[in-house]
Amino acid sequence: MPALRRREFITLLGGVAAWPLAARAQQAGKLPSIGFVGSNASAWGAWTAAFVARLHDLGWIEGRTLGIEYRWSEGRPERIAEIAAEFVKRNVDVIVTNDSSAPTIKRATSDIPIVFVLGNDPIGTGLVANLARPGGNVTGLSVQQTETDSKRLELLREVVPRLRRVAVIANVGNTSSVRQMRELQAAAGALGLEVVPLEIRRADDIAPAFAALQADALYVVQDALSVANTTRVMTFALTARLPTSFNGRDFVPFGGLMSYGPSYLALFRRTADFVDKILRGTKPGDIPVEQPTKFELVINLSTAKALGLTMPSNVLALADEVIE
Repeated sequence: MPALRRREFITLLGGVAAWPLAARAQQAGKLPSIGFVGSNASAWGAWTAAFVARLHDLGWIEGRTLGIEYRWSEGRPERIAEIAAEFVKRNVDVIVTNDSSAPTIKRATSDIPIVFVLGNDPIGTGLVANLARPGGNVTGLSVQQTETDSKRLELLREVVPRLRRVAVIANVGNTSSVRQMRELQAAAGALGLEVVPLEIRRADDIAPAFAALQADALYVVQDALSVANTTRVMTFALTARLPTSFNGRDFVPFGGLMSYGPSYLALFRRTADFVDKILRGTKPGDIPVEQPTKFELVINLSTAKALGLTMPSNVLALADEVIE
């Protein structure tokens, strides 16, 4: 092959190798595909909509330029491995999931990019090597649980007179939830509060956990299991007349007293930016894990009144949203 033609051939090969993933998929007659793994379609509805809307802003239209396969675990950990195996077999281009499901999916594939959202402790759970340069096939968004646990307990103490004992319900089958339980115990101790652990592993554990409970308030460590059983958790909490605190706002419209944490809608919109970068050729390991920049306090005033609580004016003044 003449030298000039050889150089042209090598240049052409280099150009093909550098095509963004989306372009190569479309050249092959296949839409780029996202495997989306959540805990519950209803609970995640608003978040999913925010994710898809942002993709649209970035030029991706579901069903036309992009395919999205939705799968829901319904709080059953065994479903995650099944879904992961299915997505690996389908060879989707990106998998989007939550923090608790990501480790199982990572074990199923080291090739397909994985973007986690609502990450509690991505380094501690082994999802990434470090936040600035994750490495491997995983990146995503953290929710900074450790930094906000003390703030939630402080707000709860201001709202609930004579608060002494705080029950903490957590899925002990979830490494991140166990770690948050320990961090909450440390934060509570510093505030002079006692933590009463309510350990669950499946939906059937929720009722027994409440059976002999004696506490002044309830803190729910949110994960796939608790979100999938929102109604059940809230029914028991309201029956026991327990003021409740959450790290995300999704429980508050169902009767939860208050939540303080990052805006989940903003996090899911930002997740779409991560997916867009990956589909256009950026390696997930080169995309830094991001931490939230927007936090919100949501208060259910109707629940406060039903529990006989008077919401302090200084707390109300801090609220981003008050549900009447």
